[in-house]
Amino acid sequence: MRDNLSASSRVDVGEPASELECLPYSVQHNDEGVCLLVKMGPYRILLDCGLGDISSLVRGLTKSASQGNSPLPADLVLISHAHPDHARGLLALHQAFPQLPIYASEVTSKLLSLNWLDKNLQEIPQFCQALPLRSPVEFQEGLVAELFPAGHLPGAVAILLTYTTQRRSYRLLYTGDFFLSNSRLVEGLRLEELRGLELDVLIIEGTYGTSRHPHRRNQENQLAERINRAIADRCSVLLPTPALGLGQELLMLLRSHHHFTGRDVDIWVDGAVATGCDAYLELLPHLPPSVQNFARHQPLFWDEKVRPRVRRLQSEHRDTLGKSPCIVLTDSTTDFGQYCQLDSGPWAILLPEKIDIKVKKQYSAPTTVESYLLAQHSDGPGTTQLIHNLRPQHVIFVHGSPAYLADLTSLEELQNRYHVHSPSAGVLVELSIGDTFLQPAAPETNYEGELTELGTVITITLPDAITADPRWRQLADTGLIEARWQGEEIVLRGLSQRELLNQSSDRYTLSDVDCCGTCRHQRGQRCWNPNSPLYNFKVTLEGYCPAFEPLNEIE
Repeated sequence: MRDNLSASSRVDVGEPASELECLPYSVQHNDEGVCLLVKMGPYRILLDCGLGDISSLVRGLTKSASQGNSPLPADLVLISHAHPDHARGLLALHQAFPQLPIYASEVTSKLLSLNWLDKNLQEIPQFCQALPLRSPVEFQEGLVAELFPAGHLPGAVAILLTYTTQRRSYRLLYTGDFFLSNSRLVEGLRLEELRGLELDVLIIEGTYGTSRHPHRRNQENQLAERINRAIADRCSVLLPTPALGLGQELLMLLRSHHHFTGRDVDIWVDGAVATGCDAYLELLPHLPPSVQNFARHQPLFWDEKVRPRVRRLQSEHRDTLGKSPCIVLTDSTTDFGQYCQLDSGPWAILLPEKIDIKVKKQYSAPTTVESYLLAQHSDGPGTTQLIHNLRPQHVIFVHGSPAYLADLTSLEELQNRYHVHSPSAGVLVELSIGDTFLQPAAPETNYEGELTELGTVITITLPDAITADPRWRQLADTGLIEARWQGEEIVLRGLSQRELLNQSSDRYTLSDVDCCGTCRHQRGQRCWNPNSPLYNFKVTLEGYCPAFEPLNEIE
C-alpha cells in the first residue's frame, strides 16, 4: 500500500515545489476534446490537441511563450492517438506554428489525416513525426519521452515523460485513452510494461467513471445476439459509428462471430467508416498476429465471396437497400433517413453508448432505436487497477463527464493513497512532489432520505440536492423507476422514454402467458436469473425457458 509519507521519502528536502505543473485547456470527452499543457522544469509539452477551435489554445501558448522568451509556444507536442477528440486541432495548430514539432506513434501519424476528410488530403502536409514504441527518445537535455501501446485504437499510446535534474528524476505518465482488455483489432495495454516506473504523476482518463462492465466477450456476444435476432425477424440493422475504431471492430465481430460466419447476408459500409477500413488495410503489419493470420486466408474487410459479404456502399446499391435484411455501418453524423426509406422494410438502429448520436423521432420506414455497450475504454475497476499498479504520488483525472470524474475522485481507496485532482479547463495544477499535502474533502455523493410504508404503498423521500447532478434528468425522464435487489442493497434505475417505447407494452399485454415478458427476472429485455440458460443475454418478450418465474411470485 502506497501512502503520502512513502511518496515524500523519494525526494530531497528543499526540492522546488513547482517543477511539475499541468494546465488543461480542455479535459472533457465532448466536443471540446482533450488538450493539456505540462510543464516539467523549463520545458513545456503539449499533450493532445482535440480542440475544435484552437483560438484559446493559441492565446494561452503565446502568452506562455512570451513569459519564457521562447521562439515557439511549446517545446513539442505529443499525440496519444488519432481520434478527433484528441487530434482534430493539430492541423490548425501546425498552420499557426509551422515550426512547432509534433510527434506520435508511427500508426497514429498515418491515421491523423482522417480527421480532415473535408479537405484535399494531398494538400495536407506530413507535419507529424513518428516515434518508435518502447524506446526512450531525448528531445532536450534531461527531457525524455517513451511510448507504450495503450490499447483502445491502433497506434494509441501512453506517454511516459522523464525530466532529470542533478537532484533527481521526475516521471509523468499520460495514458491518453487506454483499454486493458484485448479487442478484435487491438491488443490491450500491458500492465507489466509499466510496473516499477516510480511515477510522480499519472494523468489518466475517466470516461466510464466507476461503472463496472461485463467481460469484453460478453459484450460482443450480447450485441451479436441482438443483431442476429433482428435479421431473423426480417429487420435490417443500422450501426452508426465514428470513422476509426468502433466501426472496424464491429466489422471484425460480424465477420468472425458464429452467428454470422457463412450466413447469406450483406454488410454494407458507407462514408468515413469505409475510408477508415482502407486506412486499416495499410496498417496490417502493425495489427495483432491473429488479425494478420486472418488476412492471409481471406480479405480483412472487403469480401464479396465469403459470407457474410462485406462491401462498400455505392450509389447504385441504395435503391435495393433493405429490400432483404442487411447490415449497414455508416458515419455517426449522417442522416439515417437516407437508409430508412419508405419501401426499405423495418430497421433497427443500434447506438453505441458514450457516443452522442442524433436520431430523429420518426423515419419513413418503421424503426426501433436501442443502445448497446461495446466498450473501447477501461471501466472503473480497470482504471483503479492501473492506478494501484503504478502507485503515483499525484493522479489527475481528465476525459470524462464532471459527474463521472467526481465519482472517481471521491473513491476512498484513491483518496487515502494518492493526491487526487480533477481540474476544470484553464485551472493550473501545481504538482508538489514530496511536500506535505492535505487532501481536500471528497465531494458528497451519498444522499440521506426516508422510507415510509403506508399499506400497500412505499414512499422513498430524497433531498432535492440530488437533482443538482446532471444524471438526475436521465433518471427522472419518465417519472418511472425500476427497483431490484443487489445483495443486501436495493438499486433504483430510471426507465427512459426509449425503453418504454421499445417494450411496446408487451410486458403487460402478455400477462396471462408464461414468457420472458412476464418473468420476474426479465429487466430491460435481458435475463437476470442465474439459474436460466439465458442469464445475462438479451431475450425476446415472447420467449420462454424452464427457469421462468411469474412477476407476482412472492419470495
